[in-house]
Amino acid sequence: MKLFWCPQTRSTRALWLLEEAGVDYERVLIDIRDASKPRDPDFAKASPMGKVPAIADGDAMLADSAAICMYVADKYPQAKLAPAIDDPARAQYYWWMIFTPGVIEPAMAEKISGAEPNPLSHAWGSFDLMIDTFEKGVGDGPWILGDQFSAADIMVGSSACFLKQFDMLPDSKTLESYAERCMARPAYQRAGDLNG
Repeated sequence: MKLFWCPQTRSTRALWLLEEAGVDYERVLIDIRDASKPRDPDFAKASPMGKVPAIADGDAMLADSAAICMYVADKYPQAKLAPAIDDPARAQYYWWMIFTPGVIEPAMAEKISGAEPNPLSHAWGSFDLMIDTFEKGVGDGPWILGDQFSAADIMVGSSACFLKQFDMLPDSKTLESYAERCMARPAYQRAGDLNG
């Protein structure tokens, strides 16, 4: 499997995921900040929009961190990064997998931009509603689905870590502790080392 990545991007999620899964993969650096640099031909097939992360796994080509997380978690069930397909927890797993790109990231972008929240025109509601929902989801944890760490923790956990690192995390013992648990995982630390 090839991972097309660029440091300090959403590629960190894919690095963390692949380290958690314990699978062999090749990192192929894509400098998204300089489109004039030569790129692996598989990258254009895997990511027609030229975004990272993306993977090439034989004939399977895929972009987007949430899609990559779901693909790898399903391909390597022995890593136990997703509830079994017939497990009722699978429904919540899907919901949290999409919560990051569908709710957390738009709410963060709105907050960073300083735009006035307009819940009537934004499907994600508001930053405060996102934080409240996230906090309730983590609950007593330790992970987003309870006792079992999953790829959903990679998606939402990476966002909690981002919020913490950029001082955007409101005063929340629940989310602060959750981010610390995520960052303490050996696979997260290995991904951080690879990420530079």
